[in-house]
Amino acid sequence: MNSRIKAVMIALLAFAVYVSPLFGAQPAPLLTAMKTELDRSFKALANADSIPLYFLAYHVTDTDRHALTASYGALTKEDENRSRVLDIDLRVGSYDLDNTREIRGGFGFDFSFSQSPELPLSDDEKAIRTVIWNATDQDYKAALQQYIKVKTNQEVMVEQEDTAADFSREQPENYIGETAAAALDAEMWKSRLREMSSLFKEYSFVEESSLELQLTNDNRFFVSSEGSMIQSGQSYARLFVRCEGTASDGMRISRYESFDAEDPANLPGDELIVATIQRLIGELDALLKAPLAEPYIGPAILVNRATGVYFHEIFGHRIEGHRQKSEMEGQTFAKKVGEKILPEFIDVYDDPTQGEFNGTFLRGHYLYDDEGVKTTPVTVVEKGVLRNFLLSRSPVKGFPKSNAHGRKQAGMDAVARQGNLMVKSSKEVSFDKLVEMLRDECRTQNKPYGLIFYDISGGFTTTTRFGPQSFKVIPLLVYKCYTDGRPNEAIRGVDIVGTPLSSFARIVATGNDYEIFNGTCGAESGWVPVSATAPSILVSELEVEKKFKEQEKPPLLPPPYKPTKTSDAGQGGN
Repeated sequence: MNSRIKAVMIALLAFAVYVSPLFGAQPAPLLTAMKTELDRSFKALANADSIPLYFLAYHVTDTDRHALTASYGALTKEDENRSRVLDIDLRVGSYDLDNTREIRGGFGFDFSFSQSPELPLSDDEKAIRTVIWNATDQDYKAALQQYIKVKTNQEVMVEQEDTAADFSREQPENYIGETAAAALDAEMWKSRLREMSSLFKEYSFVEESSLELQLTNDNRFFVSSEGSMIQSGQSYARLFVRCEGTASDGMRISRYESFDAEDPANLPGDELIVATIQRLIGELDALLKAPLAEPYIGPAILVNRATGVYFHEIFGHRIEGHRQKSEMEGQTFAKKVGEKILPEFIDVYDDPTQGEFNGTFLRGHYLYDDEGVKTTPVTVVEKGVLRNFLLSRSPVKGFPKSNAHGRKQAGMDAVARQGNLMVKSSKEVSFDKLVEMLRDECRTQNKPYGLIFYDISGGFTTTTRFGPQSFKVIPLLVYKCYTDGRPNEAIRGVDIVGTPLSSFARIVATGNDYEIFNGTCGAESGWVPVSATAPSILVSELEVEKKFKEQEKPPLLPPPYKPTKTSDAGQGGN
């Protein structure tokens, strides 16, 4: 191929890449304004000081939310709001050392929201660029001051264990996708929510209840001085069903369920929602009558979705990249790459590229992370052996590149976070067989019963060195499973506690009943949508402790309406 033909082909390829949006989605005026101002700012500031500006990125989150809530047959809330939040990633120094490096000797991350500016909602280019210009100027001056602090801190502190660079070099990405604009038939949903929420009025022991519908159109725009230009949008629809009551000893009991989809039109029909309401009411009634649990150590089953929450809390957070690097973190797995940390029949991976699992919507799906890196499946554990971490553009020793897990809420700084965490087993049995194995394990340990955790609301884990590096997971629906054949018995008032390394070593087998947990996870970079898929698991030993209990009596008076069904769980039901 002669040089002239080669040059023409390169030019045509470049032209094709540039004009490709003309044949699909168009760049939004907002994205164009961001790109214009970024080019101007970077050119002017790159050499404006002796400390060079080497990277600049603008990230705008344009969020449109609509929420409806109904309780006892009446609409109680309707909210609509929209915002455009600008976040700036501005770095001075070099990829190896810049103003974002951790100042050692401090007290960890700041969970408070930064004062990220909001952009005009209209596509007024000059107004948008003016806000961006002013914010860039302020961030640039702050970055110069911070860099001096970083350099000073490096000089007075001992050498860091992890000497990886502060920022990874990544391939620029160009993607212009359709923006999200899912619509809500508000009047139709108001009618449905009013009708279905009225079902709770039949039960006197239900003291609080609601149905809430949330629709979020989340559109993200990203440009960087490296050449990335990304426009993407996602819609999240969630129907949340909740009911609560008070036991005779004052303990508040909650049962709830959520349904998730990318569009309200794909949420379930009334028949399934009504059946769910009836099931939650029955479970609430059983828990209000249930005895308080005592502290326990012994065999247990976590049922599929509960397993997903369990792995998310006690494992997922500990394989996020920045937790291996920070001197303030416990670095549970930092030096365990290539070592066995789980049973050999378990694999764990995180795959944000997947939009659904067995036909069910996954909230943790995204195409590009919030640092402009294209998603890819990441194998974290293979046959029980740790292989990788979830990585943002903050490299970890031995892992110099991002794998697209830099995520954040608007107004926060991106760090490594989970997306779609997936647990896979090669030692699967039916759930009935798993229960049989639970009873056998109880007999081996001379325990009269084991525990089955059907539902878990979430939990929290401490990963820093300032406190115990343990976890607490909060069960919602727990049953005793007796070895002598007695029917399972509901219990209440337990929290799962422990430390991760010992907990993983006690997984004996798994079911073949994979299910999905869809949720929203809060951490250093704010709240992000996540999913976890997992089978039920049998553990040979799990510890529970008594949970906090309120002291207030149930309602002294019956409800003002006339319920048709009551419970003998508390005074309010008599």
